[in-house]
Amino acid sequence: MVIDKIEIQKRKNTLEACKTFLKKEFIGIDDIIDSLMEYIQVWYLLPEILNRPVIVNLWGMTGVGKTDLVRKMVKFLNFQDRFVEIELSNSDETTFNKNVVDIFQRNDFNDEKPSIVLFDEIQRFNTLDPNGGPVPQTKFTDFWELLSDGRLSRRERDDLDHFLYSFIFRKKDNEKRIKSGEIGVEERPKVNIWEARDLKRYLGIETDIDNLAEMTEDDMINLILKTQQEKKIYEPVNYSKMLIIISGNLDEAFQMAGQTSEADVDANIFHAFTKKITMVDIKNALSRKFRPEQVARFGNIHLIYTSLKTEDFEKLIQREIDRLVTETKKQFGITLQINQKINALIYRNGVFPVQGVRPVFSSVVDILDANLSKFLFEAIINDEKNIDIDYNENDKKIIGKVGTKTVEIPYLGRIDQIRQSNSDDEVANISVHESGHAVLYMLLTSYVPLQLKSKVASSYAAGFTFPHQIHDTKKNLRNRIKIFLAGGIAEEIIFGEDQASVGRSHDREQATILAADYIRRYGFDENFQATYSLEEYPHRIQHNITDKEIETLMRSLAEETRDDLLKEKALLKDLSQDLRKKGTMTPEEILTIAKKHGIKAEIKEEGHLLIDPYADMLKKSV
Repeated sequence: MVIDKIEIQKRKNTLEACKTFLKKEFIGIDDIIDSLMEYIQVWYLLPEILNRPVIVNLWGMTGVGKTDLVRKMVKFLNFQDRFVEIELSNSDETTFNKNVVDIFQRNDFNDEKPSIVLFDEIQRFNTLDPNGGPVPQTKFTDFWELLSDGRLSRRERDDLDHFLYSFIFRKKDNEKRIKSGEIGVEERPKVNIWEARDLKRYLGIETDIDNLAEMTEDDMINLILKTQQEKKIYEPVNYSKMLIIISGNLDEAFQMAGQTSEADVDANIFHAFTKKITMVDIKNALSRKFRPEQVARFGNIHLIYTSLKTEDFEKLIQREIDRLVTETKKQFGITLQINQKINALIYRNGVFPVQGVRPVFSSVVDILDANLSKFLFEAIINDEKNIDIDYNENDKKIIGKVGTKTVEIPYLGRIDQIRQSNSDDEVANISVHESGHAVLYMLLTSYVPLQLKSKVASSYAAGFTFPHQIHDTKKNLRNRIKIFLAGGIAEEIIFGEDQASVGRSHDREQATILAADYIRRYGFDENFQATYSLEEYPHRIQHNITDKEIETLMRSLAEETRDDLLKEKALLKDLSQDLRKKGTMTPEEILTIAKKHGIKAEIKEEGHLLIDPYADMLKKSV
């Protein structure tokens, strides 16, 4: 094999240009783009040396740009004619295709030239049900064959034989018609375009369809017979020069993926949690959907998208605003000046961290694009060339200054409207509840919560106290139970037992799960050393044996929690009042109040793990 150094360098330059282009198109995924370009390098520069396809997996939550990244890469590399997208599914309703090889052959992927296939939404193609049992599969079973060694068995032997026999019978029929004078020799029909297409697919030949369509029946029959004698058509098709990209959303790995309606949790918190997801987590998630030997065929190239950070969403919003400014100047010759309060309005009402970029685009249209036409109308009819757009948060109005004239448009963001719908009494109740969690959290962990909210975008009143990740130990399990119980107990202390709300229900459920695991699963009660949580255990122990001890543990920890909160009642009241007024508090604001009451706590970044100093403990052990 002779390597053309000049051609290799040209391809390398193209890859670098592609990397630069993609980084301009996408925000917050530079690491993914760098890794993708690195992994496809051998496929793009030296496909001749490959003896099996390159497999790259893209995993992430919805809206992070997996599919769009592949499409734009394909277009930049000029591979549109050698690219196909396939959504595998177990359902017979989604597509009439039954095999991957059929789709490849319809796209003329019969040769051994470099090509790209994207298997998207792969999570829908599970081979195990939620209970771990096998899912009957009748479609796309050759997908696993492709991942194994890049070779797919041809499936058209019977079709080709049928094709051949039909031409032989048609030839005999036409000969009779010629002999009877029904048609002349020159009128004898040739191969039609659809027959030519099928023949090209069955034989895997390079000849153009138009040339095949000019063949006579005799030529067609001879070509089929000759190809059959060579026997190459019965060999597996070699796709070793193919780039296989597998993409999907794995909720089993991205546990926060279900919080699609959450618009109030700081995007940086979700980012920190997703940043800790590893290839091991991905393989564990895949093992719940696919058999072990199938998981192995995905390979070890797993690119894991994190959710976007706050600054990524801010850049995205600014980019969309810049786009609108540029288009307005280009089409109307009018210069837009857009105040940062508009950016903040879009962020508050358009960012759902788990949903990615799509809601942001929608909110830009809703807040800015839709209202811009009214300002443009005034500017055009008055021959004004400048428009300043701002937002008055007190009056809830988008204000456009067109020359000397001011145009006001009443506007309350859709999510802001939901946040403001909570009554003051509801917010006060929630503020005490969440402050109870926060006070116990600081007392027991010496950390300040990542976020504290009592006004959220929800049609039902609710709030949250966002913790760090906690390494579970005997002590930390007990502390977590107390933190869960603190919200409801704080309401009893401040409002009285009869006025305590039912907002504690989820907290108590989570606390009970931890208490049950404390005794039944982890053996932290010396009187119960068997595991009481094995559902499939052949001689299953009755759970009610441990129920009394779970209740005793919960009651004891609830009493400790009450004592702790009563000692810090002044802090609880002050924090609750401040949270009621603000609706949301940053770690710095929480810490300021805590210090006034003598509480020592630290602010730790998102993603920090609360864990005991085991390394030092090991060194000091005798």
